[in-house]
Order: sequence, then structure tokens, then C-alpha cells
Amino acid sequence: MSTNKKTFVLDTNVILHDFRSIYNFEENDVVVPITVLEELDKFKKGNDTINLNAREFMRILDSLTENSVDIENGISLGGQRGTLYILSGKPFSENMKLSFSEPIPDHKIIATAEWMKKNYPQRNVIMVSQDINLRMKSRALGIEAQDYKTGKVENTERLFQGIRLIENTQDDFVSKLYHEGSISVEDSGLNTDFTPNEYFMVGDEKTNAMCFFDAQSNKICKVVKQRSSGIMPRNAEQSFVMDALLRPEISLITITGKAGTGKTLLALAAALEQDKQFMQIFLSRPIVPLGNKDLGYLPGNEKQKINPYMQPLFDNLNVIKTTLGINSKKSVAIDQMLKEEKLLVSPLAYIRGRSLNNSFFIVDEAQNLTPHEVKTIITRAGEGTKMVFTGDVEQIDSPFLDLRSNGLSYLADKMKGQDFFTHINLVHGERSRMADIAGKILN
Repeated sequence: MSTNKKTFVLDTNVILHDFRSIYNFEENDVVVPITVLEELDKFKKGNDTINLNAREFMRILDSLTENSVDIENGISLGGQRGTLYILSGKPFSENMKLSFSEPIPDHKIIATAEWMKKNYPQRNVIMVSQDINLRMKSRALGIEAQDYKTGKVENTERLFQGIRLIENTQDDFVSKLYHEGSISVEDSGLNTDFTPNEYFMVGDEKTNAMCFFDAQSNKICKVVKQRSSGIMPRNAEQSFVMDALLRPEISLITITGKAGTGKTLLALAAALEQDKQFMQIFLSRPIVPLGNKDLGYLPGNEKQKINPYMQPLFDNLNVIKTTLGINSKKSVAIDQMLKEEKLLVSPLAYIRGRSLNNSFFIVDEAQNLTPHEVKTIITRAGEGTKMVFTGDVEQIDSPFLDLRSNGLSYLADKMKGQDFFTHINLVHGERSRMADIAGKILN
């Protein structure tokens, strides 16, 4: 091994998160302990993303090693990249034996990194893992450790702030905006930069206006509160969300916020309000099995297994039907849409292969998707399709994702500035006063 390169030792969770991770370390070398291959073997069966990633990585590895006799001596990763090493199990040092009583997979992976550090002292050996505890254990043994950073959002703070308030410099700005409907940026007197399709408040705490920046016309437009399918926004943030959901020029929306802020309800209400404009409405969410167990262990048939995961979506639908009146024409029409599958409520895995042309597609709980999954979904969007991703980035159920690496955060960060996209973070809970306070003070 060359001594002027870094050597990155990969944990299993890195590969389960990104099956092409071995190609993301530039000219440096990559080590995959054989224990990682043993762990990947446990994940190769199934239809979840981690199962797909395990299989895809093994295919890549098979392609790289099919003509190699001694893969422990290294395989070129091609181009300007380094060398890949598959290392067999290494013995525990006395320090490892004293520190860890059990030879579990995590400890075997750390043992490989420690062996590398001892036998190649001139190299900078770095453990790469998304497991904080494994990184802490590595550092305790003197091994440098870091998180896998590819596909992670660097600054999440700006994504999850509330709606900003811009103080106007013209006393008559608010009244002029309400009278004319829109004002050019040049005539507004607002000395600030705007993001395409940005929603914001202009004025002061007493008198203000809800605004939208139209980048195409370079104008600040008035936002009015709009009712959809019987649902009326309860605050300015919800008014912004409803406006975005009803704007035909915005075809991709990310909505974040804690439980009870109205993300899914608003999206579904807006979709139903526009049902004549779309061939089909999809309402979906990823299934994250309880305790990371496969659904097969649950009792019942396929429909009975997934019903608990889909129930929150039906709850939102029932809120809309109750608001409209259970026996109203619109509620009856909703039931007919469900029967004819013009309105389809289903797990995300069941919808991925469907055509997404001229559809209103809502993905709930999108914080449990990986960046790769989000990309796969969006790239299936055809002409006339509107896509809405909602979620609470502080409630991530997947053990392989966090605030910075989940697909919802990644999407909101990478799409900022596109003329067809907007992102809105909901701060104020509207489910109930108790739920709102609990969400704020119970950590």
C-alpha cells in the first residue's frame, strides 16, 4: 500500500446507505473488512432500499474482482481513484480484548482499522461510519473516525427556519400591495435578495402582508388565504403552503414541520381541490417496519400488514370528508375516486413502478427516504405531474438516516433556486394547543 494516501475503512451502514460509496473517496484507498461482506449477506433479501443497496454493491464488487486472483492485495477503482482492499478478519489486540468483551461485527470492523493503523503507521487510517457509537469506540482506541459525508446537507439551519419577516421601507407598501396585487422588486424598496418562489412576510409585527416572489416577472405578489376541499389555512405558513400547492407553475414542493402543523392534510386537500386537473392522485408513504423487522413477522394478509402504516393517511382523508360533510357530493365523489383508484392511498414501494404522468403525487414521511430513493421517485415524474414531499426531519425512524442525510433534507437543499420548486417549513402546530405545547417542550 502506498504511504502518501489516506485509507478509509468502511462500516456496513455506509454501503447500505450508498452502494457506490467506494467511488467517493477521490484518489484515496478504501478498505472493506470481510466482516462487512458477512453483514451485507444478511441484508441481500428484501425489497427495501438497504436490501437493494446490499445487492447492488455485491454486483459491483463481483464485477471488480472477477479477474482478480488475490483481492486482498488491492483492486483499482479506475480513473483518478484509489485502490479497493477486501481484508480478511484481523486478530484483536490486547487493547481491543481489554476494551470489548464480545467479538461482535462492529468490534471486528474496528479491529481491522486498528490493524491497518498499526501495520501502516505512515498512512492516515480513517474509520467511516454513520454509527455514532462505533465512531466513539474507534476514537477511544486512537483511530480517527468520521461520518460518511457524501449526500449530506452541510447547513440544515436555513432549511428549517420559520417564514422570514422583511421590514418594509415604504409606509404605503402593504396598502399598495393589497390594492395592486403585485409590486416589482425595483419599486418595492426592499433591499434584500429573494429565492425563486420564496414566501415571506413584509411589514412589521402589527401590519404586514403575505408575499410571494415571482422570479419570472421579478415581482412581489400578494398571497391570499384560500380554502381547498373545505380546509381553510389557520395561519400565514399554512396559507403559503396552500398557495404553493395550488400554483400550476410550482411542480415540486417540500413541506417540513413537526407533527400537527398540517403538512399532509393541506397537501391532500389541495390535491382533491384540483382533481379535475390531474388523471390520478397518489398519496403514499414509505414503510419503516417496527423495530427494523420485516413485515412478514406481522399477522394477517398483505393488506392487514400494511394497514397500520397507511392509517394516518386515511385519517387525514376522513378529516376532509367530515369537514365537507360525510353525505355531501364531494365526500361521495372522494369515495368513488378511492373505488376507481383515481385516488390511491398506498405504500411507496407499491407505487414506484406506476406511471406518474399528469398526477398529483404526495409522499408523506419523506424524511425516512434516502437521497437515492427521492431521486428515483422524482425522475419518474412525467409531464403535468406535481410532486409534494412532506415530513418531520426531527422524527426519523430509519436507523440509517439522520437530519443531514435523509432524502427530504437533501431534496430541499439541492433544489433551492429552481424555478419550479419551493420549500416551506411549518413551525406553528394547529392540531391542538396540547399537541403544540407537547411538541415544543417534550424532547
